[in-house]
Order: sequence, then structure tokens, then C-alpha cells
Amino acid sequence: MSDDIICPVDRTLNLINKKWSIQIIRDLFFGKKHFKEFKEGKDISNKVLSSCLADLEENGLIEKKVLNTKPVSTEYSLTAYGKSMNKIIYEIAMFTLDDEKDKVYSEKTKEELKENFRQTLEIDD
Repeated sequence: MSDDIICPVDRTLNLINKKWSIQIIRDLFFGKKHFKEFKEGKDISNKVLSSCLADLEENGLIEKKVLNTKPVSTEYSLTAYGKSMNKIIYEIAMFTLDDEKDKVYSEKTKEELKENFRQTLEIDD
């Protein structure tokens, strides 16, 4: 590859280069929309989360909507561009769920997780 051509893998990874980006995108597929919901189950500071959300918004993967409520509330959602990452998120999940050496989940749980991801991410087999 010549120096003036940027690898498409590098370009994609630059869109999601912050530590929590993939998890935030996954959470949005599964319905989380508010700032505090993204923090559930994660050891992430407000500053880091704010920075990551701003980066994803700047890269066109998510959009932020300020709701006219009292108190004011902010809601996040995936853009069409962000939703197009469904196959990437799915394949990341399948990477470990399809691993024969993985003993974290029972076979039944693996199948349930696969189906949940398939349905939520709208993956057609």
C-alpha cells in the first residue's frame, strides 16, 4: 500500500478509537439512551464518557438530542451510519461465543446470547 492511501481498517478503527466506543455503540443497539445508563456496570468516569460520546457524535455514529424536560435530559441514539456497525458488533460477540475453548458460558447460554444478538442487531443468516 502506498503511503498516501489509508487502510480502510485503520480508517474504521479511527472512528471508534476510544476505549469505550464499541460498548457504547452496543449499548445503543440494546436500548440505552441516557448518560447515566452508559455508566451502568462500567468503571468509567463522567469525563471519559463525555469525551467518548462527543467523539462518536463528531464521527457521525451517534446523535445527541437535548430534551425539553425538567430537569433537562439528554438522549443519545445511533445514526444510520452507526447502525451500519451492526455486523461488526455481531462478529465481535460471535468471536468468543463460537470459540470451542470458551468455557465461560454453557452451550445453552451461548445459543441464547447468539439469538439475542442476532435479533437485536437485525442480522440475517
